[in-house]
Amino acid sequence: QVQLVESGGGLVQPGGSLRLSCAASGSTAFINFMGWYRQAPGKERELVAAITRDDSTIYADSVKGRFTISRDNAKNTVYLQMNSLKPEDTVVYYCKAVRTVSGREYNYWGQGTQVTVSS
Repeated sequence: QVQLVESGGGLVQPGGSLRLSCAASGSTAFINFMGWYRQAPGKERELVAAITRDDSTIYADSVKGRFTISRDNAKNTVYLQMNSLKPEDTVVYYCKAVRTVSGREYNYWGQGTQVTVSS
């Protein structure tokens, strides 16, 4: 099993910055995908940014140019640097990891961390 612990959420003014962290523990071998998702009340969960084992990245159009995802493989930790934050970025953010073993995929989710952008 894999456990994911997020940190770094909080309150920030419009135009400000935050950095989210997601640390994985447990059976972390063979994790080939980690990403950040967000979900507003009454809305579907959507992909914000993701990074693979070979460091390929993908971003939602709404955050491209403002957010940057990175990882530290030695620490089994993924980061999301969020700059130029807007009120519409206010939502709960979730960390996800995908572990592939013997051709089967297993998904793991963190508990979520709240980001609030307000003056």
